[in-house]
Amino acid sequence: MAFFLQIVIGINANNKSNISIMEQKKGTIGVTTENIFPVIKKFLYSDHEIFLRELVSNAVDATQKLKTLAAFGEFNGELGNMDVRVSIDKSAGTLTVSDHGIGMTADDIDKYINQIAFSGAEEFLEKYKDTANSIIGHFGLGFYSAFMVAKKVEIRSLSYKDGSKAVKWVCDGSPEFEMEEIEKSERGTDIILYIDDEDKEFLDQSRINALLKKYCRFLPVPVISGKIQEWKDGKYVDTDKDNVVNATEPLWTRKPSELSDEDYLKFYHELYPGNEDPMFWIHLNVDYPFTLTGILYFPKIKNNFEIPKNRIQLYSNQVFVTDSVEGVVPEFMMLLQGVIDSPDIPLNVSRSYLQADSAVKKISGYITKKVASRLDSLFKSDRKEYESKWDDIKIFIEYGMLTDEKFCEAAMKFVLLKDTDSKYYTLDEYRTLIEPEQTDKEGNVVYLYTTDVTAQYKFIDNATRRGYSALVMDGQLDNHFIALLEQKIEKSRFVRVDSDVISNLISKTDKPVSDISDVTRVILTEMFQSQLPSGSDANYIVTYEATGENSDPLEITQNEYMRRMKDMAALQPGMNFYGQLPDSYSVVVNTDSPLIKRIGDEASSALKSEVEKFQSEISSGNTAITALRSSFKDGKPDEAQQTELSKLESDVKSARDNETTLIKGYAEKNPVVKQLIDLALLGNGLLKGKELTEFIRRSTSLL
Repeated sequence: MAFFLQIVIGINANNKSNISIMEQKKGTIGVTTENIFPVIKKFLYSDHEIFLRELVSNAVDATQKLKTLAAFGEFNGELGNMDVRVSIDKSAGTLTVSDHGIGMTADDIDKYINQIAFSGAEEFLEKYKDTANSIIGHFGLGFYSAFMVAKKVEIRSLSYKDGSKAVKWVCDGSPEFEMEEIEKSERGTDIILYIDDEDKEFLDQSRINALLKKYCRFLPVPVISGKIQEWKDGKYVDTDKDNVVNATEPLWTRKPSELSDEDYLKFYHELYPGNEDPMFWIHLNVDYPFTLTGILYFPKIKNNFEIPKNRIQLYSNQVFVTDSVEGVVPEFMMLLQGVIDSPDIPLNVSRSYLQADSAVKKISGYITKKVASRLDSLFKSDRKEYESKWDDIKIFIEYGMLTDEKFCEAAMKFVLLKDTDSKYYTLDEYRTLIEPEQTDKEGNVVYLYTTDVTAQYKFIDNATRRGYSALVMDGQLDNHFIALLEQKIEKSRFVRVDSDVISNLISKTDKPVSDISDVTRVILTEMFQSQLPSGSDANYIVTYEATGENSDPLEITQNEYMRRMKDMAALQPGMNFYGQLPDSYSVVVNTDSPLIKRIGDEASSALKSEVEKFQSEISSGNTAITALRSSFKDGKPDEAQQTELSKLESDVKSARDNETTLIKGYAEKNPVVKQLIDLALLGNGLLKGKELTEFIRRSTSLL
């Protein structure tokens, strides 16, 4: 950053002299107001280690240029050794990047180095655009990243052109440079960095090797750094074999027809050592309207849902750019692994640039389309194999459908639903299966589902006994996915099997009326309410349904809407309001049950007369309170009226408290009431700890 600031505030506008033969030249690097801003925009780096990628990329660039010139017959000499070397001299404090490529004359240095905004790669590509080898750098621009780690940079270069003189260029990070002729026997360029004191880490061979593996492991020209080591006498020592850090023909550059499954798996394990085999993969290869190659793998995704980062590596002409590809691939594909390579994405990018770039958006859309096509093909070609992988890829497909509308449209054909018998159906197949039996009186097809086959088994059993089918929706995205399906599938409702009694889940007729007297209802309500768990974060509301003689006498259900909102709140912080609400359950008393009728008859026989007296006191007291309130002037009582009101309210409360005490005392002596409640709680997984222990003891005593 400091280097560029110096350029901005202290330079001449131009310095364009042709240099062919000279003893020594001094000058000022030329930057104009018009061209400095693109440089700053594209080539200011936040990570100093990027300098190595830029310099090696430039060296490969120069090598590829010479190969192209040779192919065109514009260079007839021997190509010779065409590798790139990165060498370290700790005693001199230097790091050198050397190539045997096109080299530079003094004029070239003046044009490409001293005039910063000129890109030699762009000019070269325009001239040889139809057949040029991959030109991965912008020579003369990325070069200046060297000054982030070097106090001085030296270029020593000999051009491939006949009669060229070798030249040395030196700059200490200020706009001033020196250039002179030198002796150099081999064609190509050496970039020598005199590393700053605070950046001595870049004189460590292991550090450099790690960076080369990160950024340059797939460059198209061999990159050599140090020697291969072997274990000898208790330590690693250098051999005489060069350490080539890269594979020049990575798998994605080859045609799929040339590759076997073993090739894809081997490459996957090179990228992700220690991972288990992926389920399948997609080989990307497109050249219009943009160029894109790559391989995306579908790994096995564990149930603990978390969007992993740094799984997909982005390359530009085999040069590593980033593994933060949120702007390049759709968000849901961050669950994939692999590589994407496109020269249409520049080497020096920011996340905001990626998100705004039109070419990147086209690439993202293409990848979505390609992945959807591949999944559809797998489904159609081998459905049995596809079903065997479904539980592993389900979270990926659901996430894609929730976050990408185009993918959702495509996936409606190959997304699967699994029922409690572990059978798989497409959306159309399943609707055809359940529509005859699971259509309610309003014409909605009701999709029953469970989130826990074991815990909700009783409710699943009730449903299947009626001839209904239930889906397994136990994934962490299923709550949101259900809401999506309700929007996409016309005339549909999704209802969890334990959200109501079975007769209400799919209402085909009006509910039967419960034939229970008001007094019996009051007694039963207080009996059950008094024995339900207290002091917990749950609310229990006693209700009455006539669900048939063979149905359970007591069931506990949870409202579908509130439960779904609470589940969503667990994944969406913005829905905290629902997450903070207590769980609410309905305690459904089956008035058709012989056991409930017996409990009600016995309680009414024992308590009816006293309860009727209390009910009469409560009713007359409330009537008197209402009449008194209507006599208040301007809605406010005077002192006498307030005294009378307080007494009436106290009498009503006393009558209600006495009634509650009476019924509660009776319920406590009737173990069957508590037993029914605990059985219902147990069936919902709500009976735990001390209460569970007491239930077991009571069950034993009742036997």
